[in-house]
Amino acid sequence: MSRPAFPRFLSEIRIPGPRALRTEALAGLVVALALIPEAIAFSIIAGVDPKVGLYASFTMAVVIAFCGGRPAMITAATGAIALVVAPLSREYGVEYLLAAVVLGGVLQVLLAVTGFARLMRFLPRSVMVGFVNALAILIFTSQLPHLIDVPWPVYALTAVGLAVMVGLPRLTKAVPAPLVAIVLLTCFTVFAAVTVPTVGDQGELPDTLPVLGIPLVPFTVETLLIIAPSALAIALVGLIESLMTAKLVDGITDTHSDKTRESWGQGVANVVTGFFGGM
Repeated sequence: MSRPAFPRFLSEIRIPGPRALRTEALAGLVVALALIPEAIAFSIIAGVDPKVGLYASFTMAVVIAFCGGRPAMITAATGAIALVVAPLSREYGVEYLLAAVVLGGVLQVLLAVTGFARLMRFLPRSVMVGFVNALAILIFTSQLPHLIDVPWPVYALTAVGLAVMVGLPRLTKAVPAPLVAIVLLTCFTVFAAVTVPTVGDQGELPDTLPVLGIPLVPFTVETLLIIAPSALAIALVGLIESLMTAKLVDGITDTHSDKTRESWGQGVANVVTGFFGGM
């Protein structure tokens, strides 16, 4: 008789060796640096304080590292969810948004228990290709406003950054090219005193860790009716986006991932994030 996936993560924790630890540390650093401006941008789209997106990126990443079912994949605030929750936060405020995130997480756990993830094997490959291409287009178009009406050094830095990203992997893969580009260009702009827009211009960064708390909403049927549609959208959009990404990483790495565990792991991550003030 097979065991349920829920309690397995504790027995599967492994202490990495020095080489694996180096790889994990570099990968984590690249992800952390990339998530900061992304989380701020998604917070602005959702109409909330930037720290709401940054808190989500922290709490979800930590929880999914233990509960998720797909190595080499991160979970954090996304543009798709930001668009889903924007009307709710704009009309009712951030506390209702947090309540919807918690309820969305609960729904994701229930969907995982009912075997929602198994339906992914019926997904046509054309949908996968469309998803990946659409994601690339969305990421590209989201960066275009940062290249309009900006100082000319921005264009030079962009060109150098792209050159490093494309050219460095052909020379060596010992260090991630994105990390080299970020560190190299940041040091150059600081020491050369080049005036360009920075991440800090997008919004104030939090100087404290997220604090555990219950969303300040009335515990009534009316509140449930308000947050339920957004919670259902969060659950479905989040699961579909993550499971499609997991399937994509499966193909790239030629490995298998536990889609059911990834589903309930994301649900747990959303519940924790909602109680810690993240979107």
